[in-house]
Amino acid sequence: MLNKLSIIRSRNLWNAPLINKFWKSADMLESEELSKGIQDCVMKIVKKREDKVENGEANSFGNDFLGLLAKAYHDPDKNNRLSMEDLVDECKTFYFAGQDTVNSLLAWMVFLLAIHGDWQEKARREVFEIFGNQIPDSEDISKLKIMTMIIYETLRLYGPSIAMMRRAEREVRLGKLVLPANLDLLVVHSAAHHDPQLWGDEVHLFKPERFAEGIAKAINYNVGAFCPFGLGPRNCVGMNFAITEAKIALSMILQRYTISLSPAYVHSPIPYITVQPQHGIQVILESLHNDA
Repeated sequence: MLNKLSIIRSRNLWNAPLINKFWKSADMLESEELSKGIQDCVMKIVKKREDKVENGEANSFGNDFLGLLAKAYHDPDKNNRLSMEDLVDECKTFYFAGQDTVNSLLAWMVFLLAIHGDWQEKARREVFEIFGNQIPDSEDISKLKIMTMIIYETLRLYGPSIAMMRRAEREVRLGKLVLPANLDLLVVHSAAHHDPQLWGDEVHLFKPERFAEGIAKAINYNVGAFCPFGLGPRNCVGMNFAITEAKIALSMILQRYTISLSPAYVHSPIPYITVQPQHGIQVILESLHNDA
């Protein structure tokens, strides 16, 4: 439901809200129905937490993210209490930021490694050297240098987010432009990620070796050239977690399978909330173990 809602919202991003007050399109009606369905799903989960507390099965709503939201939803202080709408919105944001973005990153990593078998073998060799057949652990995950390069290059080519919203708090000069205070800006950082002036003539090629000496050297110390997680004090707080999650998932795939691209695949990246393959990514997985 959430993915479908994001698709509808993205294709109606620039519709005038005034028109929707007098006439609702089919998209708007479906969007409202999906929003209600999502709210009902979230509140059903919250209700289970509430029932456990009321029945004495639990002492609290839990210490996880949803438990903290449920606690705020029941805060006795009305000034601090979280509304139902805010609770649902927080859950939707957590899904997009914590799951949908990583899913998108993993999908494009698998796609690129399916095409570039040499880098797939380099990454697999590194995984086996560090972890063998064991489940990757958090202590050694930082040793995956080749995989880190692959992740950065995937984020450059197919970063889950293509832009970020910012607001000018005061009048500021940007090159020849003067931006007035309180102006909302859509900063399309994917444009910088594909700029040949910043990355060279091979900007559209998959070349993880760009990041062999780290991000700073790759971008020639131009901080705005590579910002898949945003920039400044409001950059993504889940950046390290997302990269760690992607490393663990891809390591476990490479320990078990070789990846090749299916002839059925049709290349069509499309930006919804995140950059997704419009027709999915069809790959062929072959087990590395004969008994599988």
